Amino acid sequence: MKFNFHPFSHSKGKAVFLLVVAYIIGAGTRTFINSFYPSSKTQETSSSGNSWGLSFQEEGKRPVGNATIEELSKYDAYFAQDTQEKILYLTFDSGYENGNMPSILKALKAHHAPATFFVVGNFISDHPELVKRIVADGHTVGNHTLTHPDMSGISSKEAFQKELEGVENLYEKLMGRPMTKFYRPPRGIYNTSNLAMAKEMGYKTFFWSLAYVDWYADNQPTKEQAFDKLLTRIHPGAIVLLHSTSATNGQILDELLTKWEEMGYTFHSLTELVSA
Repeated sequence: MKFNFHPFSHSKGKAVFLLVVAYIIGAGTRTFINSFYPSSKTQETSSSGNSWGLSFQEEGKRPVGNATIEELSKYDAYFAQDTQEKILYLTFDSGYENGNMPSILKALKAHHAPATFFVVGNFISDHPELVKRIVADGHTVGNHTLTHPDMSGISSKEAFQKELEGVENLYEKLMGRPMTKFYRPPRGIYNTSNLAMAKEMGYKTFFWSLAYVDWYADNQPTKEQAFDKLLTRIHPGAIVLLHSTSATNGQILDELLTKWEEMGYTFHSLTELVSA
């Protein structure tokens, strides 16, 4: 639907105009959030197919993505594992550090839980010792691009390579070895051309089958809200997306991992998934 707005010459017209604008802004905000991360029982997916989305249809079961496991496999891409075993894969998106990473790493170590941290270029530049600790603890550092752009807007192979190779170079300079070629598109925005480019560069692309709204640093969910999403939606073969900037995640992770263990789940590395 297209709206054409024109100036109103009287107060009633202005009031109607403002109400319409408020509605569109509100709807746009909801669409933005729902396109990238699950925040309700059933989540709508983008009709254009370039924003990762999920629909949770049954508690404890793998959600429906806007691409299937089989469709993604053509591009060495994943959002979950097709299994009935109670295994899950922990991943964290790390755009910057705000003090929550130590608690997260402590909880992971206590549960012998391997994780993949998808980092942006500045994370390596600004926190080299933290990157070294992540690796020393047995975790994997993945590629979340150099500058966190909308990758679906990048059409040239050279520009796409620049975003990924920029992170590779920073990592190799710091660690003295190549980084593992695991890639996550910023905000889950992608197109099949991007996926093909990533595959050509030797990358495995990872979306997710479980996440919640944890990325607003100044508006964090409560413990109860986090558990309501993360415990009821966990499922066999889940790739879990959390943000390392979340204070809630830092506070609840030890208890969350304990609860998942009590439910019968075990933690595995994405390296195991791609070699399965």
